[in-house]
Amino acid sequence: MRRAGLIAQKMGMTRVFMDDGAHVPVTVLKVDDCRVVAQRRAEVHGYDALQLGVGTAKVKNLSKAVRGHYAKAKVEPKRKLAEIRVSPDWLLDVGSQVPLRQFVQGQFVDVTGTSIGKGFAGGMKRHGFAGLRASHGVSVSHRALGSTGNSQDPGRVFKGKKMPGQMGRTRVTTQNLEVVALDDARGLIVIKGAVPGSKGGYVLVRDAGKKALPEDAALTPDALDARTAEEGAPEDERPDGPEPDAETAAEAPAEEGASDDSGAGGAEGGEEKPDE
Repeated sequence: MRRAGLIAQKMGMTRVFMDDGAHVPVTVLKVDDCRVVAQRRAEVHGYDALQLGVGTAKVKNLSKAVRGHYAKAKVEPKRKLAEIRVSPDWLLDVGSQVPLRQFVQGQFVDVTGTSIGKGFAGGMKRHGFAGLRASHGVSVSHRALGSTGNSQDPGRVFKGKKMPGQMGRTRVTTQNLEVVALDDARGLIVIKGAVPGSKGGYVLVRDAGKKALPEDAALTPDALDARTAEEGAPEDERPDGPEPDAETAAEAPAEEGASDDSGAGGAEGGEEKPDE
């Protein structure tokens, strides 16, 4: 079961206090009107997926082709686009809003983002090499890698050798992060721990691939809509009607009896006594 994930923006980190007084470091993610921009169907494209968009982009900065792509979906231009594989049941309609309530408190999610770039780094910082000795014959080469080649055969450095180079700014997925809280009104997800990327960066939030979904999680969009309608509908609009309070139910018969007695008493009191 692959449900539709979300594109969220990393707002920063803070902490929340639990009932036992312990504080938990959390990351706050904001979902800004995440909508379906396009569909990918197995019979046409060979796989099922949704193209999601979040945020708002300036139309003047978009090419004519990209503007036509959004016009076809009848969705205002988005700042960030991403494609997420889903099950056929979760192929939401183009232009519809991806629900935040698909996630529930206590479930685990996988968060994918671009890590913070560290620039050009050496072997000790990038790969944790020990470096050369600090004394006894080593001069001006204390943080060098050491030998990287081989003998005459093969006589070259193998591809993929750990060497100095660009560190960070790569696609990273942090798995099995717990959802601490949800705020559907403000579009916030509070996740335990750290997620990849810097403040203001966009991340993908999906169900954890190595953890089972909670029992109260909606497995289909129809089940999610039914649960949302049941929780959000006013009491007087529910099929069974509003439940009467215990005090109201107890006082109702008493008031009826009191009105009958008062009526009877008024009638008896209204009868004129014969003159003696």
